[in-house]
Amino acid sequence: MAVPPPGQRPAIAADAYLRALADHGIDFFFANPGTDFPPIVEAFGRAKKTNAKVPKPVLVPHENLAVAMAHGAYLMNGKPQAVMVHVNVGTANTINNLTNLSRDRVPLLLAAGRTPISEKGKFGSRSRPIHWAQEMFDQAGMVRELVKWDYELRNPDQIGDVVSRGVDVAMAHPRGPVYMVLPREPLSAPVAEPIAPIKPRPQSAAVFPDPKAIAALAEWISSAERPLIIAATLPAEAVPILAHLAERCAIPVVTHNPRTVCMPSSHPMHFGFEPGALLTDADLVISLESDVPWIPHLQHPPAGCHVAHIAEDPVFARYPMRTFPSDLNIQAGVVNALRALSDAVEHRLQMAEARIASRRAKLTERMRTRRAQLAKDSAVTGDNISPAYLSRCIGEAVGDDAIIFNEYSLRTDHCTREKPGTLFALGPAGGLGWGLGAALGAKLASPDSFVVATLGDGAYMFSNPMVGHWVSAAHKLPILTIIFNNARYGAVRNSTLSMFKDGVAGENDGRDLADLDPAPPYDEMARAQGAYTERVEKAADLPIALIRARDAVLNGRQALLNVITPY
Repeated sequence: MAVPPPGQRPAIAADAYLRALADHGIDFFFANPGTDFPPIVEAFGRAKKTNAKVPKPVLVPHENLAVAMAHGAYLMNGKPQAVMVHVNVGTANTINNLTNLSRDRVPLLLAAGRTPISEKGKFGSRSRPIHWAQEMFDQAGMVRELVKWDYELRNPDQIGDVVSRGVDVAMAHPRGPVYMVLPREPLSAPVAEPIAPIKPRPQSAAVFPDPKAIAALAEWISSAERPLIIAATLPAEAVPILAHLAERCAIPVVTHNPRTVCMPSSHPMHFGFEPGALLTDADLVISLESDVPWIPHLQHPPAGCHVAHIAEDPVFARYPMRTFPSDLNIQAGVVNALRALSDAVEHRLQMAEARIASRRAKLTERMRTRRAQLAKDSAVTGDNISPAYLSRCIGEAVGDDAIIFNEYSLRTDHCTREKPGTLFALGPAGGLGWGLGAALGAKLASPDSFVVATLGDGAYMFSNPMVGHWVSAAHKLPILTIIFNNARYGAVRNSTLSMFKDGVAGENDGRDLADLDPAPPYDEMARAQGAYTERVEKAADLPIALIRARDAVLNGRQALLNVITPY
C-alpha cells in the first residue's frame, strides 16, 4: 500500500494513541525505539506541526533505564506513566525494573511494538530480516506474571479504548503495570472517526477498613504492654498520622526494609530499621504495608503475641509463598486505616494512661542509648570513609528538602530524613539498576527539586551509567550521584559469609564472585560526559567535596562523587 500523498493524511491510530495518553494525564512518553516505531515518529511529527495534545517524548537509549525513570516520575506526580519499547527484545530489557515496579505497585502503561504481522501486501509489512526472527508466539508471556493486564491492538479504531482500559486497570488498587502490544500495521492504519478528546473515567479510591476490625485492633493497642509497629512503604499523607498515633500511645516504630520515609528521623518513637529485641519481646505487632516485617529464619514474635497486618493486600497474594502469622488482616488503604485506628484508639486510652507513661519512660531511655550509639558509629576514625560517616555527611550536606534515591548503600540510620517524600529506596524485588534512572525520572517530573542518587558501585554498573549520564545531559536533568565504592558486590559477599564464614569461601573473606577490583574510574567516565566529578578517598575531604558537588548541581550541572568506602 502506498503512502498517502502530502495534504491527504488521515489520522492514524498512532495519533489517537498519543492523544489518548495525554487525555489520561500522562505527561511523558519514555521511549526506546526500533523498527516498529515509524507510526509513533510520524504521530509526534504531526503533533509538532499542529500543536496537538500529546505527552512529551523522552528518548532513553536503554529500556531498563526508561522504566526506572517512569518509576521516579510517578513518585513525584502520582500519575500513570507510559513507556514504549521495541518488540520482544526491548520488552526483555524492561523485565528487571518491571519486576521492581510490579512489587512497588506502580501504574505503568508499558507498550511494545510487535514484528509486522503481514509478510507482504500491507502498509507496514515486513521490510527487514529481523521481522521474521523477532516474532514470538506469545510476546506478552514474558511479562504476564508481572503485569495486571495485557492486550494486543487488533484494529486501529480500538486504540482509545485500549488506552482507557489500560489506565483503569493500572490505577485500580492495588496499582500496578499493564502491557500493551502494538503491531505497526494497525498502529499506522487510518482511524474511521476523527480523533475526539477522551474523558477519563473516575479512578478507584483506596478501600476503607472494616470498622469491626479497627475496633478490635484498637482494643488490642489499649491493653498491650509492649506493642510494636513495623512499616515499610507509606504514602506521604500517612506519615503524620502514624507519627501522631505512635507518640500518643508510646508505640515504637521500626521501618524494616523501608522504601519511603515512614517516620521523621528525629521522632521519639522512631526506633530504626531492624526489629531486633523489640520484636522478640512484643505482645502486639502491627505490620503496615510490610511484605516482610521480619525474617522468620532469624527472629519471630514470642508465643501469645497478637499480629495484625494492614495493607491494600495484607496477604500479598501475588507472592508465591508468604506465611507470616496473623491474628487480624485489615485490607484497606493505609491512610484510611491509620485515620480510623487513630480515632478508635483515642476513645480507649483513658484507662491505659499509666501504662503508656511507664512505657514512654522506658522507651525514652532506650532512645537515648540508641542515639548515642549512632553518633559513635558515624564518627570519623582515621582517614577511611565508613558508610555510616558518608551517610551522615550526605544528610548534612544535601539538606532536608533534597530527594534521595537510594540503591542499597546509604545507611538510613545515619542520614536524617525529616520530611515525607524525601527518601525512596530500591523495592523489595531488588532488581539492580534502578536508582540512577529513578532519580532522573524524578528530576524530570519535579524540575525544581534537588535530587540525589546514592548507589553502590555494583548498582551503578547495573544502571547503564553511560546512558544515564547522556540522558542527564541531553534532557537537562542535573542530579547528584554518589557512589559508595567498596569494589565489591557487598550483598553477595555478606550472604556468602552468613552461610559459609567457616567454610572454604570464608578463607577469602567471601570475595570470590563478589570482587569488583580493579574498580573502574567512575569519576573520569562521568566527567567525559560533562559531569562535575571528584574521587574522594579521605574522611577529612568528604564534607567539602559534597558541598562542591551539591553546588554544581544547583548551578545546573550534573555531578558525581566516587567515594572510596572500604568496608
